[in-house]
Amino acid sequence: MRSNQIPAVFSQETIFNFGHELAGQEVNNKMNRSKIIILGSSRKNGQTRKAVDKLKSLSDFDVLDLNDYNISYYDYEHKNENDDYLNLIRNIISNYDILIFATPVYWYSMSGIMKVFFDRITDLLDNEKESGRKLRNKSMAVLSSSIGDHLGDNFWIPFIETAKYLGMNYIGNIHTIENKLDTDELKKFVDLIDKEITK
Repeated sequence: MRSNQIPAVFSQETIFNFGHELAGQEVNNKMNRSKIIILGSSRKNGQTRKAVDKLKSLSDFDVLDLNDYNISYYDYEHKNENDDYLNLIRNIISNYDILIFATPVYWYSMSGIMKVFFDRITDLLDNEKESGRKLRNKSMAVLSSSIGDHLGDNFWIPFIETAKYLGMNYIGNIHTIENKLDTDELKKFVDLIDKEITK
């Protein structure tokens, strides 16, 4: 996607156009747009997507797939400022209070595309400081997916510490296993996130 094109769909229910002229537009139902799942996987229809779809079916969360956007690696000289990242993160920050990151486990860590997204948060500390400040008091949660129940606590450290650094509240996390989605556990995860709205 070229940066002069308007990224389109978050979910079937809620569509946001991301042209500069629409930045900051008001959306009537804040509660329905306050939580978003940000999916970062090398496969659009893999096991992590199945877990995300199940989570969405149990909630009112919107879904954004990072594969639909052109987001390049962090650049100290900010030569990539015209890719999709800045418009995307500005609109996420403007429209959502709770960010749920969904990633497969690749080599004991988050996916590459998710790591690039997190690395680009540095842009918000360099030349987009006003947007970065708006992350304060928002909340973060994480869903991971792999073939087994072998994930250690260290996996969550980049998410927990990033939330802490940015002044965000870390709600919690859930690990899902390929072809063994636990609906009850996912419901508990949704309830945990929904409680955050009432605080």
